[in-house]
Amino acid sequence: MGGIALRAQIRTAKGKGAAKRIRQNKQVPGILYGPHTQPVMVAVDYSELYKVVKRATTENIMLDMEIQSDSGAQTKKVMLKELQVDPIKDTFIHADFYEISMDTEITLEIPIHLTGTPVGVTKGGILQHVKREIEISCLPDKLIEFVEMDVSDLDIGDAVHVSDIPLPEGIKCLEDEELTVAVVTAPTVGPEGPEEEEGVEEETAEKEEKAEKSGEE
Repeated sequence: MGGIALRAQIRTAKGKGAAKRIRQNKQVPGILYGPHTQPVMVAVDYSELYKVVKRATTENIMLDMEIQSDSGAQTKKVMLKELQVDPIKDTFIHADFYEISMDTEITLEIPIHLTGTPVGVTKGGILQHVKREIEISCLPDKLIEFVEMDVSDLDIGDAVHVSDIPLPEGIKCLEDEELTVAVVTAPTVGPEGPEEEEGVEEETAEKEEKAEKSGEE
């Protein structure tokens, strides 16, 4: 998974007032931190961050952040750890960036995509996708956007578990292997079925009763 370039500026002013001025200047206030990095306050261009997020095909966005300061510029490999969004305006209000090292494993969650139509579904069963993400550990250059699991062979009552997920070399699963990922359950008859059947029987009985009365007349 390749990195995406994003420019950032070191900021020194703290507080709500300073953050508000940054947003008015069409920037997003943020913070950069990591296991070997002292927290640094930064500001990134709103439009650049918007393009990065909208074009991303995964939640785990890896970036080459070019940080500009009075002493010059330096580039760090980071991940967009958290993005806070205004619930009313739907705009970015703050971003957390986590510095990573290419020779140090990272831990995160990736989506599980199910492929194929289960045999049990063609028989009327219902496919339930129980677990949608899996926690993994790997080096940054081994990171994948998602993992696929073929469920075509699942019959009614069958299930697949974390242990069945095919992972590429270099990626380690951190989940309990017995956890269920997907299962095909038998179809259930809701209250509508019996009610509809009962309604039909009552309607038929009424018609028969009318027919009998008409015959008597």
